[in-house]
Amino acid sequence: MKGSRALLKMLEDRGVETMFGYPGGSVIPLYDEIPNSSIRHILVRHEQCAGHAADGYARASGKTGVCLSTSGPGTTNMVTGVATAYADSVPMLALTGQVGTGLLGSDAFQEVDAYSLMMPITKHNFRVTNIDRLPHAVDEAWKIARAGRPGPVHIDLPTDKFNAELDESLLNVDYGIKPMPENFSAIPDAVKLIKDSERPVIMAGGGVISAEASEELVRLAEMMNAPVVTPLMGIGCIPSTHPLCMGALGMHGRMCATEIFSNADLVIAVGTKFSDRTYSPHTKPAEKCKVIQFDIDSAQLGRSGRASVNLLGDAKKGLKLLIEALGKSPEHQAWDRTVREAKARCACDFNYYTHPIIPQKVMKELNTFIDDETIITTDVGQNQMWAMHCLDFSRPRQLLSSGSFGTMGFGLPAAIGAKAARPDCKVAAVVGDGGLQMVIQELATAVSEDLPVVIVLLNNGWLGMVRQWQKLFWDKNYSATKLNDNPDFSLIAKAYGARCVTVERAGEVHDALAEAFGCGETCIVDIHVDPEEDALPMLPPNPALPLVRGRCKY
Repeated sequence: MKGSRALLKMLEDRGVETMFGYPGGSVIPLYDEIPNSSIRHILVRHEQCAGHAADGYARASGKTGVCLSTSGPGTTNMVTGVATAYADSVPMLALTGQVGTGLLGSDAFQEVDAYSLMMPITKHNFRVTNIDRLPHAVDEAWKIARAGRPGPVHIDLPTDKFNAELDESLLNVDYGIKPMPENFSAIPDAVKLIKDSERPVIMAGGGVISAEASEELVRLAEMMNAPVVTPLMGIGCIPSTHPLCMGALGMHGRMCATEIFSNADLVIAVGTKFSDRTYSPHTKPAEKCKVIQFDIDSAQLGRSGRASVNLLGDAKKGLKLLIEALGKSPEHQAWDRTVREAKARCACDFNYYTHPIIPQKVMKELNTFIDDETIITTDVGQNQMWAMHCLDFSRPRQLLSSGSFGTMGFGLPAAIGAKAARPDCKVAAVVGDGGLQMVIQELATAVSEDLPVVIVLLNNGWLGMVRQWQKLFWDKNYSATKLNDNPDFSLIAKAYGARCVTVERAGEVHDALAEAFGCGETCIVDIHVDPEEDALPMLPPNPALPLVRGRCKY
């Protein structure tokens, strides 16, 4: 069997139904076989977006995303998409073409050392220089992507190996990998800390969603009557409307989440890495606060910098063990009252009918279209923070956003990937005019591949988040953040065969969204919002500066 056919068959055997890619000279032999494969190939318009679309596919479905590029610039273009998935622990198989094995190291046309390039941003790398090693590379890569803490794995494929002959019997060999270590022996110590605590808080991150442990997390919270704070990646692991859900924690987190977290005497951290955006001098509890940390990645354990009971392994399994061992949880009535009061105070006073439109109005109306079968992706910046604050989600995998890498341009291609994974769902991307213009060519992908998504464009004519920093901390020196001569997005949408609804009045927002969701086509809702509205509250980069509260009532 030719290497190109063998590769596709191995992917088919592993349940791959969709891949995202862009062809080039070194991968033509593979593309020659794709029409004969059961795998749907979605042609993106830029290789970075192949990575983001595979990422969105994986986050929406829980499966492994697959992306493909040619050698040289195709590979370097895809790096940002792979790095984004790596930073947020998303399972992905990144396939790159390479020059022939006889040309490696000769500075051949479109040669780049993809193996070294991908090494810092993947869990593992393979370069197949012997066709008999292709089954090993695919099988091991597929397992590594999902083993332990998920992430992308890269396979570099010299073009001559696509045409090389492979003994078909090798395809059926199961190449095992070592089981991931686990250690839950400290469960009794965790139980003791819980029983001794008076102000417990659960911090639930993206690892809860990856482990499909949301049901166990909510059960533990209800047993303990403990409030739950969620970094961006953990949103959806507990319903937004749940009485114990305090919302997002972090630089732009909710005030009630910050207040409760900073006053805790015990933090139960599940699948979260104590990043600088969530765990800062403004949010850290007192030094006597203790930590129970669940994580599948041993490198993350102990990063809170305080006394910690560390539990290594799958979050779902670990939470089940803790629930069984805990039995009846102690009551802490004073803390329960504090939590209820903090959440009740965390209400914002907005006039939703101002002109220009405030972004919070857009989120309020978007909420009316979100049900259990809706997926929202975001770009990065103010649009992301308003979505994080204001939108309500009832289940995991409803909010897809670039967290640790903060990649502008993520929203639209991730939405296309999510729609490919879940065609039954309504999918919308909340984006800014800066991020959308980085990837606007992907409108062609959405239209040509019949993957209709709604693009909720918060158009303020600025690189909004950088402008906000300049406004609050750099004496309003607005350097290189004004988007002069923004295009007419309705004309761009029309050129790509998409639709566009332009909104300039608050009273028009709901009807415009209804039209976009109801038309069955890819549609931009171009909403002109107030450039002076900031995404608040905001924890300043300098711990000596006070928190910027915004319009919260307390």
